Amino acid sequence: MLNLAARSTLRQSRLHLTNLQNLSALAPKRTIITLNDHKYTAHATARGQGRNGEVESDGDGKLSLRLASPKALGGKGDGQNPEQLFAMGYAACFLGALQMVAGKAGKKDAVKNAAIHARVHLGEPKDIGGFGIAVDIKAEGVEDEALIQAAHENCPYSRALTHGAVVNVSKV
Repeated sequence: MLNLAARSTLRQSRLHLTNLQNLSALAPKRTIITLNDHKYTAHATARGQGRNGEVESDGDGKLSLRLASPKALGGKGDGQNPEQLFAMGYAACFLGALQMVAGKAGKKDAVKNAAIHARVHLGEPKDIGGFGIAVDIKAEGVEDEALIQAAHENCPYSRALTHGAVVNVSKV
C-alpha cells in the first residue's frame, strides 16, 4: 500500500500527464502531402561548390545557371542563388494557381493584370540550428482577397510549405 506522500505524488503525475495530453490535443496537427501519382517531374543537378557552383535542369527547355552567394552573405553576388530560384518558381506557381481558381470561379477578368511578388528570406530559425526560410507573397492587381486565399490553398509551393511534402534522400 502506498503512503500518503507517494499517493499524492502519483496523483500529481497523473494530473500533469492529463494536462499534457489535453495540450497536445489542442496543438495543430501537421499532415504531409503525399501524391497519388506524378503528372510531371522536373530534374535538376547541382555541381561544384554548392552556392558558388553550377545548376542545370534537363528535359523541356534545358536551363543552366552559374550560382553565386549573395553579397549579403559575404559572396560576390555575381550569379543566381537558390533563394532567387525558389522565389521565381513560387511566384510563377502562385500566379498559375490564382489564374486557375479565378477561372473556376468565373472571375478570369479579376486576375488578368495580376503580378505575384515573392520574397524568400534566408536566416537562422528560432528553435533549431542552421538556416531556414520564410516567404512573403504579395498579389498585385487583384482586389479579391478570397481569390488570393484560394490560390494560396491550391498552389503546390504553398501546400508544401504549409503542410509539408515527402522528401526522399538517397545516394545514387
